Amino acid sequence: MYTLDQMKKLAGKGKVSRRDFVQFAMAAGITAAAADLMYVKAARAEPKRGGFMRMGSPHGSTTDTLDPQSYLDTYTQSVFASVLSNSLTEVNAQGGVEGDLAESYEPSDDVKTWAFTLRKGVTFHDGKPLTPEDVVATCRFHMSEESKSPVKGSLGSVTDIKADGDKVIFTLSDASADFPFIVSDPLMCILPSKDGSVDWQSGSRTGGYVLEKFDPGVSTKMKRNPNYHKADRAWFDEVEFLVLADVTARTNALTTGEIHYMSRCDLKTLNLLQRNQDVAISEVTGLGHITLPMLVNVPPFDNLDVRMALKHAIDRQNIADKIFYGHATPGNDNPIAPPPSVQYAIDPQPRHTYDPDKAKDYLKKAGLSSLKVDLSVSDAAFEGAVDAGVLMKDHAAKAGIDINVINEPSDGYWDNVWLKKGWSASYWSGRATIDWMFTQAYVGDAAWNECLWKNARFDELVAGARAELDDAKRAAMYAEAQQIVHDDGGQIVLVFRNFVDAHSAKLAHGDVGKNWELDGYRMAERWWFA
Repeated sequence: MYTLDQMKKLAGKGKVSRRDFVQFAMAAGITAAAADLMYVKAARAEPKRGGFMRMGSPHGSTTDTLDPQSYLDTYTQSVFASVLSNSLTEVNAQGGVEGDLAESYEPSDDVKTWAFTLRKGVTFHDGKPLTPEDVVATCRFHMSEESKSPVKGSLGSVTDIKADGDKVIFTLSDASADFPFIVSDPLMCILPSKDGSVDWQSGSRTGGYVLEKFDPGVSTKMKRNPNYHKADRAWFDEVEFLVLADVTARTNALTTGEIHYMSRCDLKTLNLLQRNQDVAISEVTGLGHITLPMLVNVPPFDNLDVRMALKHAIDRQNIADKIFYGHATPGNDNPIAPPPSVQYAIDPQPRHTYDPDKAKDYLKKAGLSSLKVDLSVSDAAFEGAVDAGVLMKDHAAKAGIDINVINEPSDGYWDNVWLKKGWSASYWSGRATIDWMFTQAYVGDAAWNECLWKNARFDELVAGARAELDDAKRAAMYAEAQQIVHDDGGQIVLVFRNFVDAHSAKLAHGDVGKNWELDGYRMAERWWFA
């Protein structure tokens, strides 16, 4: 005789029909409605293999390539770095770090040396076994003098890397307790070594899905890797990632069943999607934020008083309400989400709030009575960016600032506008540690330093905090670093936004990661058809 818990497990494995389960539960004293709901939950709880999942993405460009040094947006970072590939470690759905291609890792007593032991039996898609030499070659690919990799700065403290049996040994110039987080970066996905370098061109990686077709700016199609080293992941038989830059097109594709998952919902019409019984909404409060980076080596943004005037000339609460419809909170020019989001996070004071009179005062300090500036925006940066630009133009006008909003094409935005135009719109998914965020995007030589901002004291604090093992001292150093970014940096952190996606009710999942979009970029391997 089965118990109710045993029947739930059988339902989850598809070994008992809905009718039989309901009859059994009713015999145990459960009402018919409750029994039916219990069956649905049980049936969805157990992952199942099979199906062809299609996802619609707002990103993707005709300039995309398989080179990890060029993964600039969510499309390339999620599809190629996280679905096709693996890194040594990964951030799990709870925000902790765990082994991926590395089954274990150990630091030396002074945390200046890290030894990563690779999993046995892992192969690339072409059948080549994963070796420590592949890891060494991948890291050197990012660290080379000619490298333009965004993770080059993250590996800047690595003075030596070598293979030792089934281990890879990293020697660092300074202690780094966060190093396992650093090597979890999807951009640091492991590539097969070849002829003294790496082979990124073939697309042969270690991930849960094997590349079948890549049409830049259109779609990427993959099939399940039958030899994947994670037996409890990659449930779909096939996956396809469609570039659907227009949010209306994505929404229509979801409601008609053309796709099963869409990222970045149209928040204006979210209530309509919520009424659709065939659609479910996934919303998590993560670390993602919208920035308006100013290149501080380009006039007039090279003047701190001008930057401060602009920071006080924008009504961020108004943007959060009218563009994000309450699915965001105003930023305060610190890219680290407010406490308790990330360890050592602070909320710098005074807060940069909308104050046209204060903005005028800063303009006066800069020797200006008025100001006219261009702001490049695109929905490639965030949905509603153009509308947000119009609102910001109205806000700033009250401070004597004329913002000329330029609607840039979405295709090629990250190649042609970001890091090239004086003032533009940008977005970040955030990072799980302060060191990771600052090292990749704010220290002076960071490849993704989107303001080209340099502050010697800031760089000193970030490097010092990374090596500091005294928790109180480390917290104080990170607090000062965050205050400096707030006071002196070229970024306007407009809002911290929720990740709001929609998907077919046929899809099921476990805990949803908050570190990146798309369930920590792992949606394709963590989700399944119920």
